[in-house]
Amino acid sequence: MKWLRNERTIHILIPVISAILGLLAGAIIMVLGGYDAVKGYDSLFNGMLGSPKAIGETIRAMTPLALAGIAVAFAYKTGLFNIGVEGQLLVGWLAAVWVGYAFELPSVIHIPLAILAAGVAGALWAFIPGFLKARFHVHEVIVSIMMNYIALYTTSSIIREFLYAGNEKSYNIHESASLASSFLAEATNNSRLHYGIIVAFLAAFVMWFLLNKTSKGFELRAVGFNQQASKYAGMNVSRNIILSMSVSGAFAGLAGAMEGLGTFQYMNTFTSFTGTGFDGIAVALLGANSAIGILLASFLFGGLQTAAPQMNFMAGVPSELIEIVIALIIFFVASSYLIRWIIGRLSKGGAQ
Repeated sequence: MKWLRNERTIHILIPVISAILGLLAGAIIMVLGGYDAVKGYDSLFNGMLGSPKAIGETIRAMTPLALAGIAVAFAYKTGLFNIGVEGQLLVGWLAAVWVGYAFELPSVIHIPLAILAAGVAGALWAFIPGFLKARFHVHEVIVSIMMNYIALYTTSSIIREFLYAGNEKSYNIHESASLASSFLAEATNNSRLHYGIIVAFLAAFVMWFLLNKTSKGFELRAVGFNQQASKYAGMNVSRNIILSMSVSGAFAGLAGAMEGLGTFQYMNTFTSFTGTGFDGIAVALLGANSAIGILLASFLFGGLQTAAPQMNFMAGVPSELIEIVIALIIFFVASSYLIRWIIGRLSKGGAQ
């Protein structure tokens, strides 16, 4: 089994094996709880992929998760941990909805403008922990966590003050700013699938290209790997830290735009977090912080989340079990040392 000794192969196998182990552990929990694991997973996978509508809803849920995962991964690749994606998503959502409601423009201008506003809002929100990290060496995790709560209550306050349409939500955006697609909806039996998935794929490409094919991406990764060596080589460490957090925040803002312009067409006055920004951490981890891996991981997580109610309805399995399965998958990813050891033993056994 020489192919098991290849580091790239191991890098790919770890998230795959982690997902399988997480599902197996979930099955064991179902059996111990007195539920039919086969029926539970059968209804779950039918809810994910069993019909055009299920596929459409899975891809719809995948879109913001992919962008949140890209935001986390971009920061991680440059030596930072952006745990403030949730807050950046919320301010991006609000900015997109405000532009979508406040202006009446041709769609060809209105949609890009609303998406751009979301990216800029997310970037500005992430600029603050980036600046404090670069200028005063304040850890970005602490600041970004606090910024999440500021974003949560500030966005709700702004909606209530300036955009409130009643029923705990903002005014709807104009149709000219909407990413909704009658074609995609009809093709998937009236799911909420929208054109935002294109933005997610473009963002994944941009992340890959910027980090791997440009000199600025090399500089950002170098600063994340070793700040002292980068400074000795003449790189502006502070500027690159701020830039990295801002770009990460822009991706997070786009995740919010996908919800505001695509799925809902408005924004709620939230009293608690959406969870999408935090789920982005899990998506990035399972996707090994790679563009393709994040897209695949977000598809899995999006499907699990959208299909959980059907598992509860069809098999009587509590939908909360999906959260346990996701947690177990992340646990096994975090326990990659154990998986590497098992793969190493298998490769040695095959060589004898």
